[in-house]
Parts: sequence; structure tokens; C-alpha cells
Amino acid sequence: MTELTAAGLASMVDHTFLQSTGTRAEAEQAAAEAARLGAYSVCVSPSMLPLPLAVTGTRITAVCGFPSGKHHSSVKAAEAREAVRNGADEIDMVIDVGAARAGDYDAVERDISAVRAAVPAPTVLKVILETAALTDEQIVRCCTAAESGGADFVKTSTGFHPDGGATTHAVELMARTVAPRLGVKASGGIRDWAAAQAMTAAGATRLGLSGTADVLGGGRSTGY
Repeated sequence: MTELTAAGLASMVDHTFLQSTGTRAEAEQAAAEAARLGAYSVCVSPSMLPLPLAVTGTRITAVCGFPSGKHHSSVKAAEAREAVRNGADEIDMVIDVGAARAGDYDAVERDISAVRAAVPAPTVLKVILETAALTDEQIVRCCTAAESGGADFVKTSTGFHPDGGATTHAVELMARTVAPRLGVKASGGIRDWAAAQAMTAAGATRLGLSGTADVLGGGRSTGY
């Protein structure tokens, strides 16, 4: 795969601000930075919505059931619905990772379906698997459940799990399972230009980055 320019990479980025100690002013600054960098979206906690229109030059992504996924499906659905009502264009929901580890993929699919029903198209729904905590078989089965549940993307990680974030292996596995029908978002621990390029080469069609400016800065020689 040809290396992307920094501008091309930026257009795939959900610029992420999900710190538990974050303030509304900082979220607004993150939205402004996302617009300045040419990011695809800014990803924030639902409590930070709505964002002022003056800083929403990019799309808005909100998380749901974050970061543990240990929320009742009805709660996740309500959270997603409220986020969309407050301006979110996309929802990144966390599955119940324990259900996946227990092999209860029907429960995983029902969880996803509940959120999908609450936020129908054109809202984009991404499903966070926490791939570092799952086996390859579990990743594949969760990807299949996400597709059956109506998701638009599968996503590697929250970035908050102690087992780690995105790997190229997980991204390749996810892409083999659902691409091109679903997108694949790599998120968690992608901190430099080389790592971002490796994820796109592995099949990622979206990236979750908190240090977006630093990552894109590594590509100045390629057009940033």
C-alpha cells in the first residue's frame, strides 16, 4: 500500500478527547484542533455535547457504554440516542467484553442491535471490541455479531484497557472478516507516523488518535 500523505491520513482520523478529568473548554479546544488539522471527526464523551457550532467544522463522534461496556443495552441505547440528539454524527459503542469472552455472541449482537435501533442511519455506528482482551476466534465472532447487529465499523480498542490497544494483527484479522462491507477503526496506542501508516496498511479505514498533531507532524515531508 502506498504511504498516505499527512493530509490523507488526517482525513481518516477521529481526533479523540476522552479524559475523565476533561473540561468542556478543553473539549471545545479539541474540536477546534480537529478542524484545524483536517481530521474526519472529533471524538468526545457524550457529556461534552452539544459542542458550539463555531468549533464543529468536522463531524462529531460520541462514545457509548464507555469504557467498560458493562452497561445494560437499554442504557447504552439511551446514551447513544441522547448523544445524537445533541449533535453527534457517529457513535462508538463498547461491547460487553465479558459476554464475548464467555462465548455469548448472541448477547453481543443483541447489545449492538439495541444501539443500532436507537440511532438508525445516517448515524454511523462503530463497535469497540477490546481486541487485546480477546482471542482471534473471539475477535472474528464479535466482528460477525457487529455486522449482523447493523454496525458500520468494528473498532479495536477504547485505549483504556490494561491489556493494550490496537495491533496490526488484530486490524488485519478484522479487515479479513468484514471488509469492505464494514469499516475498521484502529484505536489505542497509535502514537507516531509509522504506527499510523502500519494500521492503514493492515486495513484500517479510520484511526482514533489523541496525539493527532504529533502523529501528523511525522508526515510533513509527505505533504502535511
